[in-house]
Amino acid sequence: MTPSLATPRKGDPIVAMLLTWLVPGAGHLYLGRPRRALAAFVLIEGLYVLGFVLSAGLFLNLLPAEMRGRFAGVLTPEVGNLGALLVHLSRVGFLEQPRAWPAGMHLGMALTAASGVLNFALVSQANFDARVGESSPAQRGPAPGFAAALTWLVPGLGHWLQGRRKRALAIFVMLVGLFLLGVFLAEGFNLDRERHFYYWAGQFLLGLPAIAAEFLAGHARLDHDVAYLDAGVVLGCVAGMLNVLVMLDAYGWSEDRRLGDEPAPAPTPARSEA
Repeated sequence: MTPSLATPRKGDPIVAMLLTWLVPGAGHLYLGRPRRALAAFVLIEGLYVLGFVLSAGLFLNLLPAEMRGRFAGVLTPEVGNLGALLVHLSRVGFLEQPRAWPAGMHLGMALTAASGVLNFALVSQANFDARVGESSPAQRGPAPGFAAALTWLVPGLGHWLQGRRKRALAIFVMLVGLFLLGVFLAEGFNLDRERHFYYWAGQFLLGLPAIAAEFLAGHARLDHDVAYLDAGVVLGCVAGMLNVLVMLDAYGWSEDRRLGDEPAPAPTPARSEA
C-alpha cells in the first residue's frame, strides 16, 4: 500500500537510503530524527571500529594476492557499511601479512561483518521512514527494518514477534537444518573465512547460528581429504542467502501492517431467510 497524500514525506527515500548506506544514521539525521541517527551511528560504527581493532584491520588480507583489487570488498557483508569500508580501503588497504593472525581476528571479523548487515536493515528502515513520515496510520508490530534485523540475527525471530509462530518455526528448522547439513558434510571445515572467504560471507547471512557454529567448531586445520567439502560449503552458503528472502518477507509484512494494508476478511455467507 502506498502512503496517502495526507501522510507528508519527511524527505526523499532514495536520498535517505544512500546517506544511511554511506554513514549509518545520516539518513535519519536528514529526516529530522537526530536521536535515532546518533544511536545508529554509535552502534554500527562502534561494531566496525571494535572489530577493526580486534582484527588489526586484516580481514581483506585473507584474500589471495591475485584477488586483492579495488572491488575486493563488494561481496563481503562489510559493504553494507559502505563508508567505513571505503575508509578502511583508502587509509589501510592491504597490510603486510603477519606471521600469525591477531588473537581477536575471528571475533573482529564477525563484528565488522555484523555492522554491514545491520546497516542494510537500517537503510531499509530509512526508506520506510522517509516514505511514511511521522503520522503512519497504523503503528502495529515491530518496525520493518527492526523485523529484518531480528530475522538476520535468528532466522524466524522477526516472524515470531509478528505473531506468525508456525512460519517462524518452519523457517528456523529448515534454514538452520540446511546449514547444519552443510556443516556435517564439510566436517566443519566450511566454518572459516580464511579458507572460504566469499562462501563464508554467504553463510554469515544466517546470523547467530552460523556465528555460534564457527566459534564452537570452526577454524580446525584441514589435515585430510573431506569427500563432500564442496557440497557442504555450498549448502551452508545457500542457507544464509535464503535467509535474505526471509528477511524481505519479515520487512514486507511489517510494512503492510504499519501502513494499515491488511488482507480484507473473507465475506460472511449470507443466511437464507426462513
